[in-house]
Amino acid sequence: MQFDSLIPNFLLILTSYKYLLLFLAIVIEGPILMVASGFLILIGFFEPIPAFLIILAGDLLGDIIWYYIGYFFAEPFLNKYGKFFKLTPEIFEKAKGLFHKYHVKILLISKVTIGFGMSLATLMAAGATHIPLRKYLALNLIGEVILISILLSIGYFFGQLYNSIADTMKIYFVVGIITVFGVSIYYASKYIKYTIID
Repeated sequence: MQFDSLIPNFLLILTSYKYLLLFLAIVIEGPILMVASGFLILIGFFEPIPAFLIILAGDLLGDIIWYYIGYFFAEPFLNKYGKFFKLTPEIFEKAKGLFHKYHVKILLISKVTIGFGMSLATLMAAGATHIPLRKYLALNLIGEVILISILLSIGYFFGQLYNSIADTMKIYFVVGIITVFGVSIYYASKYIKYTIID
């Protein structure tokens, strides 16, 4: 097989299985791909409703996986290795108590805000505190619909903005957006960590 025929074959496979690939990728990394999917909807690669439903299903599956990791493995892991992360059993118990008391607000806010950089910890905490799975899924579903709508819209909007920028400025635009987003998440997560621990 020649190299020239590899690219068209790869593109054919990519287009044929685009929704399956989107589903699998969303299970692994949701928010960034949600924004990218908004742009791909803009250029016609994805249809809006199928993409929305696939993203919803993939992200919920990822949430279920993290829930069960927390349910079965969080407490034994943290009891054994928590000291290396400055997470003592006392802090973990305090966090569990707060989570159990305020889990509805925490799950909804965490889902919509992408957890301010602590979303995986929040999902595992739901499992570790044995929040009922139905309630967990219902709350995450509500948060998911809001989050996906926002992130797809951002991708769509910035895609339109990106298309209107001169070619020489596009790289600066992308780097600027990624930097602002990353710094915001970093400082928000630091603030929340210190607020919860103190």
